Amino acid sequence: MDQRHSTESVEHKNSGYELIRDNEDPCLGMYDKPLPCFGCGIGWFSLLLGFVFPLMWYYATILYFRNYYQRDPRERAGLAASAIAALICTIAVIITISVLVF
Repeated sequence: MDQRHSTESVEHKNSGYELIRDNEDPCLGMYDKPLPCFGCGIGWFSLLLGFVFPLMWYYATILYFRNYYQRDPRERAGLAASAIAALICTIAVIITISVLVF
């Protein structure tokens, strides 16, 4: 009789819980923990807080360019959104200053 593991749920219905492991990807459960800053990540938190305190956008932009998202790829979208907000804020400030000066 073949002693290999089966993927059929019928054959495992009497067995207990098994820990899911993948030999090709040992980091399978690495991203199961929640993100910091109330579960939304540093990037999205910086984006939201940046509307009150715009320097947070620049802080998140620095994190984005220093590849902070390599620690957790879920952070990349929020950090990129904050970088775009910082760019828009910079352009708005430059236009406002140029209109006031000239």
